[in-house]
Amino acid sequence: MTDRKDELAGNLAKVEERIAAACAAAGRGREEVTLIVVTKTYPASDVRILSELGVRHVAENRDQDAAPKAATCSDLPLSWHFVGQLQTNKVRSVVGYADVVQSVDRSRLVTALSNEAVRAGREVGCLIQVALDAGESARGERGGVAPGGIEELADLVADSPGLRLDGLMTVAPLTGEYAGRQQAAFERLMDLSTDLRRTHPAANMVSAGMSADLEEAVAAGATHVRVGTAVLGVRPRLG
Repeated sequence: MTDRKDELAGNLAKVEERIAAACAAAGRGREEVTLIVVTKTYPASDVRILSELGVRHVAENRDQDAAPKAATCSDLPLSWHFVGQLQTNKVRSVVGYADVVQSVDRSRLVTALSNEAVRAGREVGCLIQVALDAGESARGERGGVAPGGIEELADLVADSPGLRLDGLMTVAPLTGEYAGRQQAAFERLMDLSTDLRRTHPAANMVSAGMSADLEEAVAAGATHVRVGTAVLGVRPRLG
């Protein structure tokens, strides 16, 4: 396990250097950006090592993997983020461990999250997932609501018991006008965040950027970056 800890420590240090350099280039303080390590497909033992190394935020995208892992690591001082497309039949399980759901993109999901949060006596943070590859009223290829649908969904989250509106999230789109233009996509998300904060000032979290494009996200103003491969290594092929 020492070898794995050394590997993760080295990878974390490199990612930290990248974030710090990106912050410096953007004239931002390092404390303005929170690292979320995406631990999907990796074992609970890696999560435990990451916690020992000072990581405080981890993310998962599949409940069937996340739920047992979160239970195994329930003694650790971690915030769990759910970042995958979420079906309503998985909401009860996800609300049991997730502190933040970053993939809120439809009213039915908001209602289900609210009902389960109230039942569990928890407050769950919610990010509206924005699809920058969608038309004004469609959903994106990888989930998310079109920019024109943010306001209505944000109001619904804010008015729902058990939920807290934290801000916005996006994944750099593979198609449409922002394909291959990550920084432009993230700058658009920041503009949408500015609009949202006029009505909901506390919803100031902006989750954007991954291993390949975290610099562009920091430059645009993201408050949280979601990094998996650069910390944990290339994921094993599933199946």
